[in-house]
Amino acid sequence: MTPEEAERYILSRELFGMRFGLDRMRRLMTAMDNPQLRFQSIHVVGTNGKSSTVRMTAAILRRHGLRTGSYLSPHLVSFAERIRVEDSDLDPSAFAAAIQRAAHAAELVDRSLVGDDRVTQFELLTAAAYSELARRSVDAAVIEAGLGGRYDATNVIPSRVQVLTSVGLEHTRWLGPTITAIATEKLDVVQPGATLVLGHGLHPDARAVAEEVAAERGARIVRAGADPGVPLTALGAYQRRNFALARAAAEAYLGELDAGAVATAAAETLVPGRLQVVDSEPLTVLDGAHNPEGMAALAEALEDPFAAGLGPVVAVISILDDKDAAGMLTTLLPKCDALVLTASQNPRALPPPTLQSLAGQLGGPPSEVIRDPHTALERAREIAGADGLVLATGSIYLVADLLRPAGAGRASML
Repeated sequence: MTPEEAERYILSRELFGMRFGLDRMRRLMTAMDNPQLRFQSIHVVGTNGKSSTVRMTAAILRRHGLRTGSYLSPHLVSFAERIRVEDSDLDPSAFAAAIQRAAHAAELVDRSLVGDDRVTQFELLTAAAYSELARRSVDAAVIEAGLGGRYDATNVIPSRVQVLTSVGLEHTRWLGPTITAIATEKLDVVQPGATLVLGHGLHPDARAVAEEVAAERGARIVRAGADPGVPLTALGAYQRRNFALARAAAEAYLGELDAGAVATAAAETLVPGRLQVVDSEPLTVLDGAHNPEGMAALAEALEDPFAAGLGPVVAVISILDDKDAAGMLTTLLPKCDALVLTASQNPRALPPPTLQSLAGQLGGPPSEVIRDPHTALERAREIAGADGLVLATGSIYLVADLLRPAGAGRASML
């Protein structure tokens, strides 16, 4: 496969949607000679903060001399961003080769399935990742779960350390209507005798589930603090908490850590799409917050020194129709002086006039509707002026649209 053919093949698997269950994934792993058993792993689950925690944990392990891999989702511009070895995304040709290996296995598995059951896009990508990480002989891989944990495609690894970042009321259609139900699904990844690392500020109901699961499976619990103990290049208080969690996860895996290695990892790790600065005059920041908890963390970050003394705060917002738009806007609007409502390319994006109406009902600041995200961002920069702050947020798909080069292929909708 060429990189273009690989991307087309991946996108073709969207037809099969999201299907929970591990049977297809186990068949895939068998067809590929169980690559997930050829490296050690740390499994990261949770509602918010997973990608940041994965990148930060991998950076700490790498600075301690381990050959490190990671698997993340979703991506922003290229599917190849999801598979990383050391400090780099896979190059396009290597990614295409990994997809070709997984595609061959997927076609075999599809023929063994009944009815319209097929290997899903996420299963294909996960299989490609495990195959490539094994082929690259990584010592340890930090794996981000997709949705949930129990039936998530990533949950075929015998991880030594599991990490729970946070638990919020998201994806209730699939995971359950309460924090307890969602935490139960996520924490099914805990392995017998392993170490479970809990993020700071975890909901009490999630903590209760964690303690119950750990007791049942003989797992040790480690609770991360809020202070990473070192300065970070990444902006925002929420990233400091994420790094503190990553540090605790790395320590659970390695034992005692080298302070210099941790400081270097903190200094060199940036997370695309999370308080990512893309321009100045006005300062222009992209953040993929897409639920009330994420928006609360973003609003908190606006109190940090990087935003001090700036002029008007203008937000460019797009939100998907299955998200708690009212909860998100209630948190963000008090921080904003003006809004530009837009829509990402994702067909589930709420119409901008709907967002404008909702923002008005919530007592939001003056707003405009501009459907094209790039045009909306430029208008927000005009409103903010050279001394202002422009913030594009509400959906990772909006961030992806703003980062994707002109003429790039269509984005994944899953």
